[in-house]
Amino acid sequence: MTREIKIAAAAYKFDWFDDFDAYRAKLTRWVEAASDCDLLVFPEYGAMELASLGGKDIASDLEASLHEVARAQAARDALHAELAAAHGIHILAASGPVFVGERPFNRAVLFGPDGVIGHQDKQIMTRFEREEWNVVANPGLRVFDTPVGRLGILICYDSEFPLLARQLAEAGVEVILTPSCTDTVAGFNRVRIGAMARALESQCVVVHSPTVGSCDWNPAIDENRGRAAIYAPSDGLWPETGILAEGEMDKPGWVKARVDLDRVRESRQDGRVLPFAHWPESAASGVI
Repeated sequence: MTREIKIAAAAYKFDWFDDFDAYRAKLTRWVEAASDCDLLVFPEYGAMELASLGGKDIASDLEASLHEVARAQAARDALHAELAAAHGIHILAASGPVFVGERPFNRAVLFGPDGVIGHQDKQIMTRFEREEWNVVANPGLRVFDTPVGRLGILICYDSEFPLLARQLAEAGVEVILTPSCTDTVAGFNRVRIGAMARALESQCVVVHSPTVGSCDWNPAIDENRGRAAIYAPSDGLWPETGILAEGEMDKPGWVKARVDLDRVRESRQDGRVLPFAHWPESAASGVI
């Protein structure tokens, strides 16, 4: 008996909301459109559209918009929990700022039919986050044992660092969720290449969910480029391209694929190549 699940990755466009009910209606439509799936993945900083609830002056200000979005966190969590329960699915909510101390973390929260499963904070911040926005890292990777597999999360830039994914793979993670927010094609391709490389070397599935489209009212999310995709290792047991599903560039919507989780174990044990098993050999080799 296979452990087959159906995954949906969002290519998500920002909208302006005059009230939270408008956001509720949008999110409900998105979730209903992918309710035939077991696991839904939304992008990095997708929550920033809630800055619009504060009006144009707040939404257009880098610092004020962070606080406005953070204030909506409890209501947003409740909505995601409600939708996950109603449809019996798992949802990685779009990440957003969460203030625990003086400066915010970039946090993605995972929901299941019974409520919040846990969260993952971004590990390595981009130059924009460090130098202009002052969104800070919160070190520590988490592993989530769920009915849809053992999951890990690498938020955007984190996917470009192999040792982060290696830690997740060594902890038995089968599916890595990679929400992203990139304002150039080059930025998107860095995450895309990173995600595909992590799938290759860890012999696992990687789900990439980007933001897309323009947003002229907040300077942090003004331009968004990307395409949603679901990747696997091209090790003889998966598609030769390493692509299970891929959307059109900059086109909003869901990309879906069926994944047999048992095949991750098969890849790591009996793939045509065994990079997961042979990784220690690369670590043991040095410059001479």
